[in-house]
Amino acid sequence: MTAVRLREVTVRYERLVALDKLDLTLDEGQCLGIVGPNGSGKSTLLKTVAGLVTPVSGIVEVFGVPPRRLEPGTIAYVPQVEAVEWNFPASVADVVAMGRFPRMHPLSRFSRRDRQAVDSALEALRLGDLRNRTIANLSGGQQQRTFVARAIAQEPRLLLLDEPTTGVDAATEDALLELVRGLVKQGLPVLMTTHDLDRAADWFDRLMVVDRRVLANGDPETVLASGAYAGIREHSHVHGHARTEPGTVP
Repeated sequence: MTAVRLREVTVRYERLVALDKLDLTLDEGQCLGIVGPNGSGKSTLLKTVAGLVTPVSGIVEVFGVPPRRLEPGTIAYVPQVEAVEWNFPASVADVVAMGRFPRMHPLSRFSRRDRQAVDSALEALRLGDLRNRTIANLSGGQQQRTFVARAIAQEPRLLLLDEPTTGVDAATEDALLELVRGLVKQGLPVLMTTHDLDRAADWFDRLMVVDRRVLANGDPETVLASGAYAGIREHSHVHGHARTEPGTVP
């Protein structure tokens, strides 16, 4: 079943075109990687799929309907670590428990299933020993794992990850890779942006090169061999065209 479908999607921030007639499909049980230079529209693409950004034209469907018409908790979106405010006094367990809120009725209390989902997410991201530590006192990798755990506790039908391996250590990356591939094997569709291409074949079933439009799309080895990403990365460095998307850190 097709989980995500974008057709001719254009997104603008005032006069800046962030996405230009972009097409994308993602099936259930598939992990699609999105790569491109800074300002290429990667984060905007995830926000559009999540229903946080409204395109000026085109079609966005998640499980056959516009994302804002889905039940709360259907989509879990994990932003870049740099985009998160870390100064509020919450423990790791508190943050992960927030993932259950979309699934709960107003004024209802945590059920046994809610607690089990939180504990399972903490265990999956190897955070059990850190559950009572405040997030401001975590390393970057631990913070990233905490927010992925919050998304997993949500029990979503679609997972969106914005550069989850940026600035993390090898152990954290391995833990995230093992988790994501396990979820994909169970049927969860995952859309993930990244700058790291060294392990693209391990992470992704398909790889897409984006620079406002789709420049290449296919299995990771074929896309990397095509040189599409290397070409636009070189162009942005040589000509000074590295761009920053609104609301993101380069």
